[in-house]
Amino acid sequence: MAMNKVDVLLVGAGVMSATLGKLLAQLDPALKIMMVERLSRVASESSHGLNNAGTGHAGYCELNYTPQQPDGRVLIHRALAINAAYEVSLQFWSYLVENGVLPAPEKFINPIFHQSFVWDKENVDFLRRRYEALRTHHLFEEMEYSEDHAVLREWMPLVMQNRDPRQALAATQVKHGTDVDFGFLTRKLVRAMTKHSTFDLKLSHTITSLKQQANGRWHVRVKDNQTGHSKTTDAGFVFLGAGGGALPLLQKSGVPESMGYGGFPVSGQWLICKNPLVVEKHTSKVYGKAPIGAPPMSVPHLDTRIIDGKPALLFGPFASITTKFLKEGSVLDLFSSVKSGNLKPMLAVARDNLDLTRYLITEAFKSHSERVASLQDFYADAREEDWVLASAGQRVQIIKSCDTKGGRLEFGTEIVTNTCGTLAALLGASPGASTSVQAMIEVIERCFAERVQSADWQQKLKEMIPSYGQSLDDDAELLHRVRERTLATLGLEHRAGKTGSK
Repeated sequence: MAMNKVDVLLVGAGVMSATLGKLLAQLDPALKIMMVERLSRVASESSHGLNNAGTGHAGYCELNYTPQQPDGRVLIHRALAINAAYEVSLQFWSYLVENGVLPAPEKFINPIFHQSFVWDKENVDFLRRRYEALRTHHLFEEMEYSEDHAVLREWMPLVMQNRDPRQALAATQVKHGTDVDFGFLTRKLVRAMTKHSTFDLKLSHTITSLKQQANGRWHVRVKDNQTGHSKTTDAGFVFLGAGGGALPLLQKSGVPESMGYGGFPVSGQWLICKNPLVVEKHTSKVYGKAPIGAPPMSVPHLDTRIIDGKPALLFGPFASITTKFLKEGSVLDLFSSVKSGNLKPMLAVARDNLDLTRYLITEAFKSHSERVASLQDFYADAREEDWVLASAGQRVQIIKSCDTKGGRLEFGTEIVTNTCGTLAALLGASPGASTSVQAMIEVIERCFAERVQSADWQQKLKEMIPSYGQSLDDDAELLHRVRERTLATLGLEHRAGKTGSK
């Protein structure tokens, strides 16, 4: 029997694979693309509505993107990079909306105020310094700041209920923040691709082996989970976009670039409000400061979401320790990922992060009352009976080799590619889905280097992403032009506007 042959094999039916597939299909509609997902539905793991942040991460409210130095300075370079990357996503989504590929934007993206909120003098001083550092840059020029309780009651009425008027408080706000239903977005991207004969979606299928051939192509063994039968696919390029499952698959590939990588899995839980009278009183995303020693995914926030068209109010997430790499994974995932090439860095990270491990164990054993007590720092009148606990997604933080310590724990994302550019894997978590377009363009630039320099691909990339090849970080006029278009196209402009500091 002839072997199935494809140009591109996408592993995982999440937002990353869907974004890469759609970008490549736009650049070359003739490419034969296959997507393989082990679950029975698209966007059921990290891209599911409750398994990701739902925030259009732009650095507006996420305080962990702007660390404070011992001398008091607040570093903003990561927030700038994330903000510019999110603007790239907004441009691509705008293009797809304009061309009828995506539905009405309110189906997947909605304007939500992005707010940061802190209390106590030390934290107020940090937030003020952060605001002063960010507001001078054109990416953040519309940010507002206030320590005035009366102003904060207007911004976040639920949060300000029954506050001590003498308590030191501060908040920042950006009005054109967004809430994104990445699950819905992913399913629409995949559905658009299924309309073409060059695309093949295989749900309930698992990758069991990847072997590179002498000609550089890959023979990938794909098992049908329902029948147990396996077939081999010959792929010119393989993308491992399987969330926490990407690391084990990268290890299966045997490429030298996989050596030294390990994973530190973290799970999470949300408190979800079941009282509609409370839900309707809060219409923003309010982010606070993470506890000392907490991983980035556990930054506490009181969060308005629109999931499948319905408003929801969440608080958390509460991080916890796990050995699973996926929410529907195996408790053996962590142990089976330990190899001779990553044993040293993984042991080094275990040794150097005992405080983090203790923190995660403590979080795992919190009672419902203790979780609600954390919520009451944000919403003093919260009642236990109005909130229920639900599982959030799994995240696998990156462990890498390190010459000085033996290994270090990373809290970002990283693209790993082999030398010849026929395989790429996305490892890590935050900021994840929000910067999916920028990340997948990087994959294309690395792995389709010759084609991406061609005149037709360059023209198409600039059509889809008008700022392509230019710097939104450096060019204020370009940023204003791009942002004006995306806010209008995606229906976000009515919340924008330079209102200044109060």
